[in-house]
Amino acid sequence: MSKNIILSIALFLVVITAQAQTFRGLDKSPRDISYFPDNFAHDRKDGEKPLAKVSYSRPYANDREIFGELVPFGKVSRAGADEATEITFFTDAKLGGKAVKAGTYSLYTIPDKTEWTIILNKDLDFWGAYKYRESEDVLRVTVPVKSDSNEYAENFSIQFFSTGTKAADLMIGWANTVVAVPVTFK
Repeated sequence: MSKNIILSIALFLVVITAQAQTFRGLDKSPRDISYFPDNFAHDRKDGEKPLAKVSYSRPYANDREIFGELVPFGKVSRAGADEATEITFFTDAKLGGKAVKAGTYSLYTIPDKTEWTIILNKDLDFWGAYKYRESEDVLRVTVPVKSDSNEYAENFSIQFFSTGTKAADLMIGWANTVVAVPVTFK
């Protein structure tokens, strides 16, 4: 009988151990969310709705040469790290002067030395830009690069900077490179 008890306890421990779950380690590039109006989630008032939201990963520069090296010039980039960056417009808007319907899109970029192409794409929930399909683009706009050696962003960053009640610049920056994409909302 004691053999049966010992065998039952051993079997119970094996089953418990086999079902134990452990969390996957933390990503090297933490996720962040930017809203327009800026800081919406913290400063939200009753009945207020956001106009836009960007969800993205924030890789570190880690003393690496970013644009032209880590992120090649002239090639589609996921705008951050890990999963493709996603932007949600809660109302119809204009991005870089071009109309965009309310909805959620992947946000890609094609960085270059003097200008970037900003891309909204219908495909969602992809890792990086490896399965990017140009045929799913909703729009493309080109914006100039603003380099400022006095400002250095260790982490890739995206933030809306208000230029009016229903207008903002979508700022995208990393290391010494920044681009501003004008956005207006209906």
